[in-house]
Amino acid sequence: MRGITQSLARRSAIFLVASAMALSAHAETIRIGAMPVGSGWYVAAAAIKKVLEENTALRVEVIARGGGVANPMVVQQGKAQIALSNVATTQWAVQGELLYAGQKAPDIRSLVGGLNPVYIGAIVRNDYLQANGFTSLKEILESGKPVNIMMKPPGSNIPPALDAILEAHGTSIAKIKAAGGRILQIDSSQMAGMIRDGRADLYFDTILRGHPTVQEISLTGDVSFIDLSPEAITALAKIDIVKGEIPKWFDIQQTSTVGGDYGTHLIAHKDLSDEAAYQITKAVVEHMDQLAAEFPAWQAFVREQAASPEKNGIALHPGAIRYYKEVHLL
Repeated sequence: MRGITQSLARRSAIFLVASAMALSAHAETIRIGAMPVGSGWYVAAAAIKKVLEENTALRVEVIARGGGVANPMVVQQGKAQIALSNVATTQWAVQGELLYAGQKAPDIRSLVGGLNPVYIGAIVRNDYLQANGFTSLKEILESGKPVNIMMKPPGSNIPPALDAILEAHGTSIAKIKAAGGRILQIDSSQMAGMIRDGRADLYFDTILRGHPTVQEISLTGDVSFIDLSPEAITALAKIDIVKGEIPKWFDIQQTSTVGGDYGTHLIAHKDLSDEAAYQITKAVVEHMDQLAAEFPAWQAFVREQAASPEKNGIALHPGAIRYYKEVHLL
């Protein structure tokens, strides 16, 4: 009888501990870093909120600010427990490199990699190509002739990529200006007009399907996509931007276009409980069909790559590792 009583006591203790762990995870309110209302990442974060609240006992709050550059620091500083981020910029943040200028984010971990590609691509005015006899990005950047290059304002993830591309071709912003060219860092609302008026010759941006600025420029600007050169791709790889093939998403593309890929993943603070990290990872991976219906870019997600180092860029959270081992993805 005494043995039975002790056995029951042990089982009760185990049950109580497990219940306490579950309740602790369930009681957490998870803040997810996204972007402002109306952005793609706000829609994506809202979809994650819905999936988590339908399939776990976690409560979720979407933070309607931030972005690919800000979100690693949002998580590092504890303003959100999880966030959407670009794989390349996350790696920059961990190391305190490039845009982060020594401000490091050593406490961020990855939950789900390979959510969708985020390309960097180049678009050029056809009149500029024809007037100079250029046929490639290499010819444009190594010619020494004036070129007006347009991109987003400082603080976006494009300027570090452009610096790498220019350096790969033996030039720089200073040399572009010295040769009579200009670097135009302007708001997206002004970009189509700059192309139409001939004030911008070469345009670099992140490229997503249906991107409104790219769509407007492609419809009104008499422009073409131009492949990033092998030299540029090699240079981008050194700053964690991998090669990518931009699908034929726009009428001005004859075929797919060679670009770079920043990648996208879901990150977390290392102090997020292992149980919560496990539940979040499991819910996102196993309900991707539902998430992709809300945010179509995630149709590119490949479950078998969710835990791969190249799709995450940084260390996985222990809770995510637990899930991936459970389903034999690690």
